[in-house]
Amino acid sequence: MKGKLGLKAADTGMVFLDGVRVPKGRVLGREGEGFRIALSTLDTGRISLAAGAVAHATALDLSLAYAKERRQFGKPIAQFQLVQEHLAAMKLDLEAARLLTYRAAWKKAKGEAYTLEASLAKLFASEAANRVAYRAIQVHGGYGFFEEYEVARLYRDARILTLYEGTSEVQKLIIGAHLTGMRAF
Repeated sequence: MKGKLGLKAADTGMVFLDGVRVPKGRVLGREGEGFRIALSTLDTGRISLAAGAVAHATALDLSLAYAKERRQFGKPIAQFQLVQEHLAAMKLDLEAARLLTYRAAWKKAKGEAYTLEASLAKLFASEAANRVAYRAIQVHGGYGFFEEYEVARLYRDARILTLYEGTSEVQKLIIGAHLTGMRAF
């Protein structure tokens, strides 16, 4: 597919399977359990996606370097209170996302149930990546809006993170079901 907002380096396409027959010896799992098996892979995917979202720390690194270099009114913009507020909030989001991701991966590695932790990590990390990318644009000012600055790409690429492996809204339903013991879907 062409014309994506972000992830322009990744090919995206559609696959259509119509009338496909799979020999019994090639079927994975038991017949009729495919959907359940597919859903079970989402938890691991959510941890991977959360880790990818934490990689938006690049936006913080770029913003720090820019804020120290860019000068306004005779001093680096890193000395301005609102710029420091943006940088501090970015650091907080990224560290919290990293720890939630580590916790989910740790529970998986121990062989414990980790659906809740995977959803918490995915939800927080993907939303945090969007906040961090937004703040990176703010720190860069008008320059952050130009494609020659990497923060513009990070901003575009962050948006998809809230959609893959279940939207942010779906993650909230999963978390809510774990908290209440009742499914809303």
